Order: sequence, then structure tokens, then C-alpha cells
Amino acid sequence: MTDRQEIEDLVKALANARGPGAPSLAIAESCTGGMICAAIVANPDVSGGLERGFIVYSLDSKCELLDLDRAEVESCEGVSRDVAIGMAEAGLRRSHADLALSVTGFAGPQQNDEEVGLVHVALARKRREPLHAVYHFGDLGREVICNKAVVAALQMLLAQSEGD
Repeated sequence: MTDRQEIEDLVKALANARGPGAPSLAIAESCTGGMICAAIVANPDVSGGLERGFIVYSLDSKCELLDLDRAEVESCEGVSRDVAIGMAEAGLRRSHADLALSVTGFAGPQQNDEEVGLVHVALARKRREPLHAVYHFGDLGREVICNKAVVAALQMLLAQSEGD
């Protein structure tokens, strides 16, 4: 199965898992640049649950739109567990959503000592501890890494939706 087919299947599964009164969603995307929002919006059975999306590709946008600490963001080039969780928590604070998903990573090409293929995914929920996962996909090319990041994020979101 291709990553694109897996993305479509995960969105369908998410639509099936979300019933009436399902939590609304905010998404803060860095390395995927809106791909998660686009996948969700493409399916009318789940698109209504998207409250808003933040594309925060640059370090400045992470700090300005999500109010992340500049020193922290700059220290890791915007890619770390703490930044991913901070993005998700800020997405929750800066929206009317019930939960917020975030993804940040290095899709390549390599600059300085970045680990190409390193991706962090986080999910913030009201009155609960955030979830976090880290992936080391390797230097597979930008498109493959971004697609794998979308799959990982949707899998986390689906697991949360099925758990509620």
C-alpha cells in the first residue's frame, strides 16, 4: 500500500471513528506544510471536525503564531519533543478546538547537523497529559518523509479518537 493510500484510508477510518459530538480539532503543522489539514478537508465526513489549522514552517512563525519560546525553538531548529508538545498545546490555546495535533521535523535536504527524517508528533487534549511520538524515518526524500509524517500523525489522532 502506498503512503497516499494509507493516508486516505486513515482519514476514512477517522471519519468512521468520529461520531456525533466528537471533539473538534486544531492542527499545527511544520514539516508537512498543511498536508494533514488537506487530507482531512478532502473527506467531507471528517472535515467538519477541523476547527483550524496553523502552518508554522519557519522558526518565526512558530514563535509569532504559537507564541513558542524563541530561544527554545532556535536551540533545536524547531524540531524536538518540547517544540512538538508546545505546538500542540498552543494550537489548543489559540483555537476553540477540543484537541490539537502537531508535527515538526526535518524532511531534507540536510543542513548543518540535522537528522533528515527526524519527525516529532504530539497531541494535546484538554485536562489531560499530551501525547508524543518520535520517528527516525531516515533520508528517504522529502515527499516520502512528509507522507510518513502525515501517516504517523493520523495514526495518533485515530488512536485517540477510538480511545474516547
